[in-house]
Amino acid sequence: MKKIVLTLIAFVTFVNVNAQTTWKVDKAHSSITFSVSHFMISEVTGHFGKFDITSTSNDKFEEPKFDVSIDASTINTNQSGRDNHLKSADFFDVANHANITFKSESYKQLEGKEFETTGKITIKGITKDVVFKGKLNGIIEGREGKKKAGLKLTSVIKREDFNVGKGMNPVGKDVEVTVNIEMNEQ
Repeated sequence: MKKIVLTLIAFVTFVNVNAQTTWKVDKAHSSITFSVSHFMISEVTGHFGKFDITSTSNDKFEEPKFDVSIDASTINTNQSGRDNHLKSADFFDVANHANITFKSESYKQLEGKEFETTGKITIKGITKDVVFKGKLNGIIEGREGKKKAGLKLTSVIKREDFNVGKGMNPVGKDVEVTVNIEMNEQ
């Protein structure tokens, strides 16, 4: 009988330690921005207005897995002519490829609160591996006893790997992506 009780206690402890928590993005306090060089002398920046991010991890936001969907038609560089061109078949082809997606597959803890998450990103129907470097800025107790986690993730994406602006030489080939997110425990 003691063996059964000890086994149950060990199982419950294991389940509680490894319990997964779902986190959803707080869109009012989050952004997905990018920067790319123009004629190698200046930087053009922009952001996406609509996106959804869900993550699973424990309640300390350790080893998170991310699932991201971005509405590519909401690209905004504060220049309507450029934005319309970016939505065209020359770049994102939003008529045929409405969403950019990322799904993480692995996690690597670095020093302190820094980490790397590797996964598959799909842009314009092309899927490639990408690594995001991240930093957990912190966790606080939010309303109703639910936690909030703040993170920053960065990566460099080679746009021509996804046929985005292929052959458009004034535009830099490397696009710096920055994701600042606040996640709410569900």
